[in-house]
Amino acid sequence: MRSKEISVGSSEKTYVIVFGEGEDPAAGLLEFARAQGLTAAYLTAIGAMQSVTLGWFNLETREYERIEIDEQVEVLSLIGNVAVHNNEPKIHAHLVVGKRNGAAWGGHLLTARVRPTLEVMLVETPRHLRRHVDPATGLPLIDPDPSTLPPRRGRPVDPDDTSPQPSGETT
Repeated sequence: MRSKEISVGSSEKTYVIVFGEGEDPAAGLLEFARAQGLTAAYLTAIGAMQSVTLGWFNLETREYERIEIDEQVEVLSLIGNVAVHNNEPKIHAHLVVGKRNGAAWGGHLLTARVRPTLEVMLVETPRHLRRHVDPATGLPLIDPDPSTLPPRRGRPVDPDDTSPQPSGETT
């Protein structure tokens, strides 16, 4: 995985992240989010993969049913976000891939192997997001309530952000 910040003088940081053959973007994006201390971001990507495991969330069992695709596919759309859950960044990404015959398969990105490349554009936002487990589904969902936001983790204060910050919380 190679990456570079490509924005200058903006309240949002934009990164290009390029995955090479054999790399797992799900694991790599989480590693990148941890290394950068991301607390809120969104991402898009295109490229191709040699295999992918998608997930379809079953509300009754509260588990992801795995959809294994073990063939070369085009990444038609990969979109997602980063938010904090249990004081760690969490990646939530959905993926649509196209097969040789034009069929499209989609779901939650669980794991994948890139071939030959995956090009990700990730934009870190100046405000933070936190996830809380939804009792009805068991899923960690984004909570937009500003009173639940994590500490700023050493980042400069956004002068336009008047939302209250929690006290006594450490990272």
